[in-house]
Amino acid sequence: MADALLEANRLAAAARQTGREALTADELSTISRLYTGALARSRTDNPARDTSVLAGHARTLAARFDTHRTVILRFTTDLAVPFTNNAAERNVRPVKVQQRSSGGCWRTLQGLADFAVVQSYLSTATRWGITRFEALHRLFTTGPGYPQRSPHRRQSPDPPE
Repeated sequence: MADALLEANRLAAAARQTGREALTADELSTISRLYTGALARSRTDNPARDTSVLAGHARTLAARFDTHRTVILRFTTDLAVPFTNNAAERNVRPVKVQQRSSGGCWRTLQGLADFAVVQSYLSTATRWGITRFEALHRLFTTGPGYPQRSPHRRQSPDPPE
């Protein structure tokens, strides 16, 4: 399954890089064939008569891959969807680090709110291609604001007024 998903990602990335809006029918067919083959292989490698815990977990995982096929392969039918959710995880990481270093809690509700506002501001600046340092420098010298267009996004949101 890993090979099938990595090949799907390679095809989707190549399509994005060339500026295409979608994968071709042949590319989607190839991805579907690889995905279906991986599911068939999982059933062969982990038959129901194998009662080991590992085989049971493998069957459960394969069943989920089969049930959630459309969602898992969304990045192939909508090229605006990323292959991973790493961006979302990067946004959560500072909160988890703060939690770990402060004993799992904030001293006041206002402190938590302030932390969330700063993290949101810095996360948005990063998505606009502005470094964290530059964003903080601008904030304290000229005030908040973002450029009219982002070089890292296909569709830029309207800048704040």
